Amino acid sequence: MSAITHHIPDAMLAAYAAGNLPHAFAVVVASHVSMCEHCRVALAAHQAVGGAVLDETPTERVSTSLKESVFARLDAPFVPEPVFDRNGIYPGPVMEAKKGRAPLWKTLGMGVRQDILSADKNGSVRLLYIPPGQAVPDHSHNGLELTLVLQGSFSDETGRFGVGDLEIADEHLEHTPIADPGDACICLAATDARLRFRALVPRLLQPLFRI
Repeated sequence: MSAITHHIPDAMLAAYAAGNLPHAFAVVVASHVSMCEHCRVALAAHQAVGGAVLDETPTERVSTSLKESVFARLDAPFVPEPVFDRNGIYPGPVMEAKKGRAPLWKTLGMGVRQDILSADKNGSVRLLYIPPGQAVPDHSHNGLELTLVLQGSFSDETGRFGVGDLEIADEHLEHTPIADPGDACICLAATDARLRFRALVPRLLQPLFRI
């Protein structure tokens, strides 16, 4: 793996440590952290600070009904969630989002494929497969888009992104990502709003592809 040069912003790491990121973005951040020692160290620092703040926070009295509800949950049978390890190019958080299954690729045209891992009113997270030399249609954004490279690389107006790199795009960026020569580019992408495509055909197909 080449050196990772595009990292998670500090404010986003802090939000992730506090549990304040939407699920789609949390999957991408967790995946990047699993691949990036630099961001693992930074996340551990945020978690340590959060723990220290909790230790210093004054306690509050709670109602009897709330205590009974909490204790009832603690007494309930514990059913552990399955733990998914990294599999090939897919980090553990991606395997968890996929429930351990293989990618279910759906064609978007021109060799580009996607697998939607989850989608709700708060956003979506998907895998994207882009053949070497193929471009994603020119687009801008109605919100935030996080794109993590799992295989290959792509380039756009802001630079080149290789394995482990994270691109963060907002409403100020209009770009045309192009997969670089070599391996097909496989990315994990999360958005909290629909993209804004410039060309007519992608706009017409957008509701079908849910992107």
